[in-house]
Amino acid sequence: MQIKRVVTAVDEQGRSVVQEEGELELVEPELFAGYGMWLVWGTEGALQMPAPIGTEPALRPFFPGPGGTRFGVFSLPPEPRDAPPAGPPDEESLQRTVAEAEELLPGMLSVFEPDHPGMHTTPTIDYDIVIKGTLTLELDDGVEVELPPGTAIVQNGTRHAWHNYGAETAIMAYVIVDARA
Repeated sequence: MQIKRVVTAVDEQGRSVVQEEGELELVEPELFAGYGMWLVWGTEGALQMPAPIGTEPALRPFFPGPGGTRFGVFSLPPEPRDAPPAGPPDEESLQRTVAEAEELLPGMLSVFEPDHPGMHTTPTIDYDIVIKGTLTLELDDGVEVELPPGTAIVQNGTRHAWHNYGAETAIMAYVIVDARA
């Protein structure tokens, strides 16, 4: 799947214009084999509206700072429900893939629990919608909710993990909003 981004702005005469139009690059950290992310846009703090030409997205770190937002799309490959956990990689490979993931998606790894693969908690409110495939949202105590295409999820800073127990790659769009006081 390709994701096209169109960004609008206001020119010097006060007219709405297209500032940018083009395909986004897919980010695929080796640590998350088969997963992909398109980082669409991000903001930090108070914004000037309407946005002037030249406004750039705030995409780093992965999670927004105070008053910030992030918008993106990610794909999750199928995973068998009863698949045994992968064995740990050798130390050198682990260090290399963690460093690459941190470079591509700074700060993302910091929220994941080492003892519970995929589980994480963020200081954000996330608005998600399943575009393709069926995902499963895992919450505390093994509670799972099936999410077919068209499902909208409001994630209120709760501990969770995403799984794709289906037969095809699933795609979900998200908006992350900082929720720190």
